[in-house]
Amino acid sequence: MNTITYKNVHNHFKLNGFHLDRNDLCRVAYSFIKEGEDHEKSVGDFILDWFDNKSYLELNTSGTTGTPKIIRIEKQAMVNSALATGDFFNLSHGDKALHCLPTKYIAGKMMFVRSFILGLDMDFVAPSSHPMLRNDTKYDFVAMVPLQAQNSLAELKNVKKMIVGGVKMSKFLEKSLSKLKTETYETYGMTETITHIAAKKIGEKHFTVLPNIKIYQDNRNCLVIDAPNISNDTIVTNDLVELINERQFSYLGRIDNVINSGGIKLIPEQIEDKLSHKIQSRFFVSGIQDPILGEKLILVVEGEKQVLDESTFDELDKYEKPKEVFYVSKFIETHNGKIKRKEIQESL
Repeated sequence: MNTITYKNVHNHFKLNGFHLDRNDLCRVAYSFIKEGEDHEKSVGDFILDWFDNKSYLELNTSGTTGTPKIIRIEKQAMVNSALATGDFFNLSHGDKALHCLPTKYIAGKMMFVRSFILGLDMDFVAPSSHPMLRNDTKYDFVAMVPLQAQNSLAELKNVKKMIVGGVKMSKFLEKSLSKLKTETYETYGMTETITHIAAKKIGEKHFTVLPNIKIYQDNRNCLVIDAPNISNDTIVTNDLVELINERQFSYLGRIDNVINSGGIKLIPEQIEDKLSHKIQSRFFVSGIQDPILGEKLILVVEGEKQVLDESTFDELDKYEKPKEVFYVSKFIETHNGKIKRKEIQESL
């Protein structure tokens, strides 16, 4: 029976080189709140919340596809998630980790929980777009968002294992990372699943779920997650998937992004995947109302207007080719860098 609880701090845990127990961490938290910078204040708040008398935390969801909401997550579920991550990525106490994500959000909170629970030797730095600049330390485990990974390609020679999440990585980044010795994984998850419940190694086609997680599809072909150690409720997503076997799936796209153009159902994410190594700017495909087709497929590109070569669309099927291209100087984003497709589309 698992006796590791959220009240434990592993005796190998280190923060920026110092062994800290629960009492030390609370002292550091007060200091961060009183005298720290913004990114340290959110760490201080989190540490005090973690060690208070409540068995849960209240967290904000990202609001990528709807209104952000506050959900309640049990601390023990976060511990169980940390243990599953440790098993999946073969992390051991004493492993050196880099934390460079905002602690306001679940991914940043979970890097702390993994470190407390697994006994990691963690360096915590201010979240920035180039988190490893002038840092020659060798790390066993690092978590980044795609922009950070893109900007750290030269420094990643010092990283053994890295997880990349938050937003889908581009084909350009995937190709660059595949040339490195760093073992890199793209992760799948959300606030409700306490960050990732599945990961796939760069170059692999399918996501593999972490230990103690079951997956299946509902009648819409959307992913349903049964993770009793993480959530008492079955989690029904809006993510269209293809189930490969009981532990693996391919992500196709979100059902709320599907475009019905003249009776043909198009999944934007699959079209974007085919275009991702042809267009260097950020972009997405979407549907706008059309009197004949119902919805007309469009391409929306971030930045100044440019002429796209006809060969850009060579890999697309007849129905997947955009009927019109729009340019938007700067995309509207959520606080954690996800593109707000619907709002951009409405502004066109």
